[in-house]
Amino acid sequence: MDFIKIAREVLEIEANELLKADVSGIDKAVEIAYNTKGKLIVTGVGKSGLIGSKIAATLASTGTPSFFIHPTEALHGDLGMITKDDSVLAISYSGESEELIKILPHIKRFEVPLIAMTGKLNSTLARYADCILNIHVDKEACPLNVAPTSSTTLTLAMGDALAVCLMKKRNFTKEQFASFHPGGSLGKKLFVKVKDLMKTKFPIADKNDSLKEAIIKITEGKLGHVLFLDNGKIRAILSDGDLRRAMMKENFDLNEKAINFATKNPKTINKEVLASDALKFMEDNKIQLLPVVDDNENVVGVIHIHDLVEAGIK
Repeated sequence: MDFIKIAREVLEIEANELLKADVSGIDKAVEIAYNTKGKLIVTGVGKSGLIGSKIAATLASTGTPSFFIHPTEALHGDLGMITKDDSVLAISYSGESEELIKILPHIKRFEVPLIAMTGKLNSTLARYADCILNIHVDKEACPLNVAPTSSTTLTLAMGDALAVCLMKKRNFTKEQFASFHPGGSLGKKLFVKVKDLMKTKFPIADKNDSLKEAIIKITEGKLGHVLFLDNGKIRAILSDGDLRRAMMKENFDLNEKAINFATKNPKTINKEVLASDALKFMEDNKIQLLPVVDDNENVVGVIHIHDLVEAGIK
């Protein structure tokens, strides 16, 4: 069998169904969801329920408060989660799913708006609905034209379309998205600052310390650097690289003052700078470690490039 050919045929069938989908109900659905003071409750059973859970998660993470309830659980108490300020998005391709149909009279009793996502416009679900998102397909990708494939893909895509339309309606920004995803890469990029990752304990050398004394402090500090401060402000920084270069000199002497081999007035970074900007700065300048300063230029910590990478900063 040519499975590559079969896979491509599946994708083409589903793509064609997506491209010819009827989206005429989207305006009304957006209006209902946007004007909902409470939450947009999503419900469905079987594969529709699984997709409904994903749609609810997408809506919630893009500015539309939403969660999923299972119709069976709704009949046994979870209907209490629906309030008069909410609206409901009910999903059933046939529009006749028994568990779902049983809760429709109770939903309408609450007088909450009902958006139906169904492939049958004359179904029971469609008759109860205030708005219909048509997920009808002419052909499933299944060779028997039985297993939900094209229809489930269209259902998922229609949920995405609704979420994106609502994002546009709300002028939803990437900063808002990041605030809902603080652990994600975008959240880290927009919210994590140098002060959140910096080390507040770091080795400090005296201006009169010898190279031997400085080496001991670098070793104990485990950062590959030692700082020279003057009344809290950075004066110089000595790195492993500086030590190696010092050792290459013919007149190398461990008793010489370490500060003579240190980098004077090194670059620093403010603690309020975004960690992502700090990483770029360090990469651009080929710096392993930066002293972190406050608004008064007092050193309050150090940030190592490894700290940023390990934290997932990009």
